[in-house]
Amino acid sequence: MKRGFVYILTNKNNTTLYVGETSDLQDRIKKHISKFYPKSFSARYNLNKLVYVEAYQMIGDAKQREIQLKAGSRAKKIILIEKENPDWNDIYPEMMSKYY
Repeated sequence: MKRGFVYILTNKNNTTLYVGETSDLQDRIKKHISKFYPKSFSARYNLNKLVYVEAYQMIGDAKQREIQLKAGSRAKKIILIEKENPDWNDIYPEMMSKYY
């Protein structure tokens, strides 16, 4: 059974949001930060600030949640972020110490 994560990235001005899911949060966020895929949406919009994470016991649950979040409005995503991270801080270091 593989665990999963749903996450939201933004840029330094918090103008664009990206919702993703992964089984390896550390590796995936490192790839976003380094623009490993230079033509990707996150690379083009400089989305390198992790502002929200949900952890799941099974990757399938994370995939379902990602679909749900992507279908939702920007306003709903902002509510989620601000409930857990009202200052929109980069929580990458905190998540790495929590999960790795």
